[in-house]
Amino acid sequence: MVGTRLAAYLIHEKHDVALVETDEERVLHTSNRLDCLVLHDDGKSPSALEDAGIARADALVCATDSDEANIVICGIAGTYRRQILKIACVRNREYLALNDPSRGGNVPRSKSPSLDIDFFVHPDVETARAAMNAIDHGAMGDVLSFDDSDYELGSIVVAKNSALDGLSLRNYREAVPGETLVTLVERDGKSFLPDGSTVLKKGDRVRILAEGDDMRRVFELGGSSEYTLDRIGIAGGGGAGRLIAEGLLRDNGSMLDFAGSSGLPRRKKASAADVFKRFVKKSKRSVTLIENDYALCNELAADFPDALVLNEDVSDESFVAEESLNNLDLIITATEEQESNIITALYLKSRGVKRAIAMVKNDGYSSIARGLGVDVAISVKSVVVDAILSRLIGGGVTGVHRLGSGSIDVFEMEIKAGMPVVDRSIADFHVKSGSLLMNVNRGGKSFIPRGDYVFRAGDRIVVAVKSSGEKQLEKFFGRPAAR
Repeated sequence: MVGTRLAAYLIHEKHDVALVETDEERVLHTSNRLDCLVLHDDGKSPSALEDAGIARADALVCATDSDEANIVICGIAGTYRRQILKIACVRNREYLALNDPSRGGNVPRSKSPSLDIDFFVHPDVETARAAMNAIDHGAMGDVLSFDDSDYELGSIVVAKNSALDGLSLRNYREAVPGETLVTLVERDGKSFLPDGSTVLKKGDRVRILAEGDDMRRVFELGGSSEYTLDRIGIAGGGGAGRLIAEGLLRDNGSMLDFAGSSGLPRRKKASAADVFKRFVKKSKRSVTLIENDYALCNELAADFPDALVLNEDVSDESFVAEESLNNLDLIITATEEQESNIITALYLKSRGVKRAIAMVKNDGYSSIARGLGVDVAISVKSVVVDAILSRLIGGGVTGVHRLGSGSIDVFEMEIKAGMPVVDRSIADFHVKSGSLLMNVNRGGKSFIPRGDYVFRAGDRIVVAVKSSGEKQLEKFFGRPAAR
């Protein structure tokens, strides 16, 4: 699921890719879809890695469904090429701490065990982070936060007869107060970077760059009402559901531990730790956990004494009425069944729940969920691939986000001395496929760049480019440095 999408992106951006897969049917399917070497073999086999070209590789991503296999493969690869960048997907949080000597508990740092893997990516952690960020913004839409920036990228569906319906972007600044920017429009299944001639229409999904209060005002102008989320329900107590509960109910412990050990940079906004601390202060919030598995319910009740834990089927209509779940302000559906997550979220919204967040496996289902009325749909595949890309791409790139079903890439970048773009004007910044410089952080201050902006070393920028734009950025920022 993750490997195929990641490979497709890298191939599209002209990287050389080799895939190793044990399932024969999946090998045949992938070979027909992707223009790369696809080997039907076991990644734990040294000969398979040799055939894939591990001795010449710059990076290795292990995304099998086995934590142990991913760790072993990284270890084998290191014997062939010491300087190779190694990224492993894991689901056991104990591995995260094991690979981070600074979080080794009472073990002296010099004696802490290390797996010698550059980055771990934990699917449940990345999903929980995305959910917590959405909750922090009232679950009114998807919100992206950027490295060391006060600006965030929110999404809103323009409601009929709202202030944004029929608004030309030539008149946008007159109609919308504050320092905000329309960065992307999704319409009729297609995504595009807007210009002054763009007219917003009902049903458009619009990405807005703004700061806190300005973001809320734009959401309101687009027809989204803000609600206080005091009563929160989580359907599904395993994986991401448990992590979200930790974030809402605890001010220390494992949720804060994995913020750093997963390899993420410390962020001014949207780090797990910062988001969770903001939630702890809102002590009025109550959490209800709903889980089918009786044994897991006992564990949840022991781990979260401040939460109401219910051993029930959330789709049971009589149970919903009996427990007054319709009085919830927010429901988060985080079970392993994406169809059930969507249906349950919609059902509870129809019963009076104000907001709904649903976990799905891919972007196709997230589009369906949003189209049906789910406020926030989080694609597990998307957040995991973005997390991997953020660690994989060099050249000053510190973060990668794919929007518009993969047709738009958003890069967080640090301008370094010697890059071709340094001391050049924004007027010189032209990417053939189309681009938009959205945000700049200079000396700790964030701003939306104007026509007189000049790139300076040390600036941290956020730029959106149409698909296949990564290679085109090289003429401005140089070729990614070797790892």
